[in-house]
Amino acid sequence: MTRRKPWEVSDELWAVIEPLLPKHERRFRHPGRKRIDDRKTLQGVLFVLYTGIQWEYLPQELGFGSGPTCWRRLAEWQEAGVWEELQRVLLDRLRAADRLDFSRVTVDASHVQAKRGRNKPKVGPSPVDRARPGSKHHVLTEAHGIPLRVSLTGGHRNDVTQLLPLIDSLGPVRGKRGRPRRKPRALYADRGYDHDVYRRRLRERGITPKIARRGEPHGSGLGRVRWVAESAIAWLHGPRRLRTRWETRDDMHDAFLQLAHCMTLARKHPAF
Repeated sequence: MTRRKPWEVSDELWAVIEPLLPKHERRFRHPGRKRIDDRKTLQGVLFVLYTGIQWEYLPQELGFGSGPTCWRRLAEWQEAGVWEELQRVLLDRLRAADRLDFSRVTVDASHVQAKRGRNKPKVGPSPVDRARPGSKHHVLTEAHGIPLRVSLTGGHRNDVTQLLPLIDSLGPVRGKRGRPRRKPRALYADRGYDHDVYRRRLRERGITPKIARRGEPHGSGLGRVRWVAESAIAWLHGPRRLRTRWETRDDMHDAFLQLAHCMTLARKHPAF
């Protein structure tokens, strides 16, 4: 059996994605001009995501369409909220397949260095190396490390600032009969999230905080649970385009991040 390349979209996954894409009327100004196939264009976007190649060097012989076309299509789909909706659908399917465990969640963040010489709003100095500008990728995972939500901020932002936004943005996860899951029972995090005000706000949401405290010796055992968040970040940073920030626009870098999240979810489902 030939192994599918990471930028190739299976028939099963395309059947899920295609209905979520914006519909376009035929252009009357150019009746003979045909819109480039969305599936091929998406695979061109994924080729850029996984290889890290610049848009202008996208190989034309692979039939993806031009780099500018793929860039515009990615921007269009990001603005239309396609990745947000696709994440919801895939999470529902994962729950239906008994692949999600909401008994606990973990949260973590990773700094991504930005290419120098680019003016990016969500870019700031690394908290551990002020000479390295970049962004942060924040991730919330379920008990096995499957990412539930991901977000983008400047590199100088404190990790804890994204704790509640990640929790609150997690919509109802369906896929089974009965009430949908909306929140976990417990949240695990490292010392970077050690703020009593956030512990109180988690309890107000019915979530038990399991957050390491600063100044206490290691050996609490929380690391045996929290490591799955680091694993999820490694999955998200598998695509080369997300290991360094090249995009000037926040929405385009976030589009790659959210698309990588979608592809991670798809790979966790046995049908895709």
